Amino acid sequence: MSKYDTPELRVSYGIGRQMGGQLLEQPFEGLDIDAVTEGVLDAFNQVADPIAPIDMQRAYDVIREQMAKAQAEKEKELAAEGQAFLDENAKRDNVTVTASGLQYEVLSSGDASGQKPAVNSKVKVHYHGTLVSGDVFDSSVQRGEPIEFAVNGVIPGWTEALQLMVPGDKWKLYVPHNLAYGAQGAGNVIGPYQALIFDVELLDIV
Repeated sequence: MSKYDTPELRVSYGIGRQMGGQLLEQPFEGLDIDAVTEGVLDAFNQVADPIAPIDMQRAYDVIREQMAKAQAEKEKELAAEGQAFLDENAKRDNVTVTASGLQYEVLSSGDASGQKPAVNSKVKVHYHGTLVSGDVFDSSVQRGEPIEFAVNGVIPGWTEALQLMVPGDKWKLYVPHNLAYGAQGAGNVIGPYQALIFDVELLDIV
């Protein structure tokens, strides 16, 4: 039986878990969990702060600067990794590169005389999205349910590609970061400046 056997103990533990989770999401080099624990206890017990406010502010400024520098380096590495992949991928005979830098590979084709979506069309597609590393970040295929959306309501790389496809086409898209989520990234999986890969099957124009 858990030692946290009352609502009070469980919520108290839950608060600690939340704090730990937040620290884990945005850690910094040198984070000392013992000092964190001592700070929590001192605040709760109303112990006088041993650090002068100006010294605390200076320390925060130093750590913010360090974290910003580390993040910038990480983003630079992600951008370089994506560009290196795209540069090499573009050399493949079955890959087409458009003027925007979008790359695509035709996996299977529908009726060539079929209608292509317009920029304001609504389409029904199946897709499977991965990072350059191969890690899956989203997939209607895995969910077993296609999705409907406006052609102009998705990332620029998709908007461009869909207008070149006809129903029945299945393409693999290699999307540079500037045609995907750019400097912002998306969620906790797609980082800033990351190139993305999608298998996209255009099922219908609805």
